[in-house]
Amino acid sequence: MCGIAGILTFTRNKPPERAELAAMIARLHHRGPDGTGILIDGAIGLAHTRLSIIDLAGGQQPIHNENATVQVVFNGEIFNYVELRQELIARGHQFYTQTDTEVIVHLYEEYGERFVDHLNGQFAIALWDTQQKCLVLARDRTGIRPLCYTEAAGRLIFASEAKALFALPDVRRAIDVQALAETCTYWSPLVPRSAFEGVSSLPPGHVMVIADGVRRMHCYWDWTFPDAADAGVSQNRTEADYAAELQELLIDSVRLQLRADVPVGAYLSGGLDSSIVTTIVRNFSDTPLRTFSLTFDDAEFDESAYQKELVDYLGTEHTSIRCTRADIAAAFPRTILHTEAPIVRTAPAPLMMLSGHVREAGYKVVLTGEGADEVFGGYDLFKEAKIRRFWARSPNSTSRPRILERLYPYLKNSPMTGRAFTQAFFRDGMEHVDQPFFAHIPRWTTTRRISQFFSGDVRTAIGNWDPYDAITATLPREMSRWKPMARDQYIEAHTLMTGYLLCSQGDRVSMANSIEGRYPFLDHRLIEFANRLPPQLKLHGLTEKYLLKKSVRGLLPESIRTRTKQPYRAPDSQSFFNDGKSVEYVAELMSASKISSAGYFDAGATAKLFEKCRAGRVIGFSDNMAFVAILSTMLLHEQFILGHDMSAIVQPSANVVVST
Repeated sequence: MCGIAGILTFTRNKPPERAELAAMIARLHHRGPDGTGILIDGAIGLAHTRLSIIDLAGGQQPIHNENATVQVVFNGEIFNYVELRQELIARGHQFYTQTDTEVIVHLYEEYGERFVDHLNGQFAIALWDTQQKCLVLARDRTGIRPLCYTEAAGRLIFASEAKALFALPDVRRAIDVQALAETCTYWSPLVPRSAFEGVSSLPPGHVMVIADGVRRMHCYWDWTFPDAADAGVSQNRTEADYAAELQELLIDSVRLQLRADVPVGAYLSGGLDSSIVTTIVRNFSDTPLRTFSLTFDDAEFDESAYQKELVDYLGTEHTSIRCTRADIAAAFPRTILHTEAPIVRTAPAPLMMLSGHVREAGYKVVLTGEGADEVFGGYDLFKEAKIRRFWARSPNSTSRPRILERLYPYLKNSPMTGRAFTQAFFRDGMEHVDQPFFAHIPRWTTTRRISQFFSGDVRTAIGNWDPYDAITATLPREMSRWKPMARDQYIEAHTLMTGYLLCSQGDRVSMANSIEGRYPFLDHRLIEFANRLPPQLKLHGLTEKYLLKKSVRGLLPESIRTRTKQPYRAPDSQSFFNDGKSVEYVAELMSASKISSAGYFDAGATAKLFEKCRAGRVIGFSDNMAFVAILSTMLLHEQFILGHDMSAIVQPSANVVVST
């Protein structure tokens, strides 16, 4: 795991300079504190900062082929590099390192731009072909590793994070208000948009090629599903057959992702997904099992009882990190420095704290259970959509919507507590039942209420933007032929998962502390297998992840295997107040003068929200998300646009680690 940066000059007027590349890569030191490398070859400059995980002594980048005509810098891991290396040696290629990176240059020699088809991994790649004078940028299939770019002064400038782009004076700094509107709907901007004007994100599963000043991009992989007519249960396969194949794929995915020349740990939330990963590590590998988890004072968010049950069951060496509301407030400025985007929940902050303690324990790599819900249908969103579609077939029914009351048992202030409110809430958007975004309307409607706090200037800039039209424009044509749940999964994977979970709640907060997160459930072989499954093997009635649970029967305690999904969450607006008093930096950033000066939000409306939160009168999602969105946007503005370092203005509490 590493950070990469580079400059490609389209004219001869301003070739890349070593000092520029050094400045860019210095901004990414947290991604790779173990060494740096720089290459300048005429119009191209490549830079790399290394987190050494494989071939600790010999993996310095850039890495090249036998005659140095292909050069690469790379962020991520190629998990099947052992097998690829053997194949490439058999074809006559010569290797000078033991690193996974080197297979990339030799695969490019063999297959050109299609080299990515052979990779099983998580990656952002910048490859320079010295003979063709061609730059190739590539990103992994699901967008685990980031890669952003911009154009300035006749040059293409790219890096793992936007902060490296801003190391160059030619790159303009401004928050994109359209991206803000998208974040306050989908929880993140739609790719290729980023939070900053003029800065784009290379879409997951895409390759960009730049030659002779011309850019072209193609998609080499995407989530796809069978046509509805072909999505039934195979007559030749039983549930047991599917479950056995799934277990085999899971074991192999975990086995591959354990490859490292450093110790590998695992996150353990107490939920099904991380429990499966840790149990496979224990039962099907020789890797010592070391686990880490978060606990909360608030019972609504805490899963420590389930964590302890599994720790005792597995006998793992375990560390739990106790996170208080004050810790979240203290960590939040630094969190936004690394998310590089507004967020609507505080959940990334505790995860950043957790990765810090993993690093202190001497680990660089952790496995996580992220991705299982998108791949196997684990979220309440899928249940909601199934019930609402059932309701839509008889919209005047009074009994059908009552099924919704079975959802969200883990929420202290659940929207299901009042029958009239529940039915009114989920009836909204029922006229769109045939649209691909139907399942997401309740969440997007709730989140979009943040827009009532936008300033007049932002409202004018956004104009008559329609979130349904915007998302529809990004969807594949063949989607109309898929089963409804397949459409739901596709949109979830391309919005919440890639834009928020793998970014703000994944790569950015783990790499803030030089920790590489690995995601066995996002092995593309698992995704392709799951996408071919009949929907009823994912959501069976209202039982989520049905086949996944069946595949691990006997491996986990039944209380863990059969428990209802409880999403990871953390205290939101209440984290920034104590006995009616606000944390100092929060009061300053949300003051009328600061809000007005920044220009994104209405000062009067923000003041009323602030007072409501201070008085402890916020109980719903909308106000909580609005508060966090406004605060995170203001932190983004202060740190990236104004250049004020706020990452260490408050220190987390000291005694937060409990080991067992």
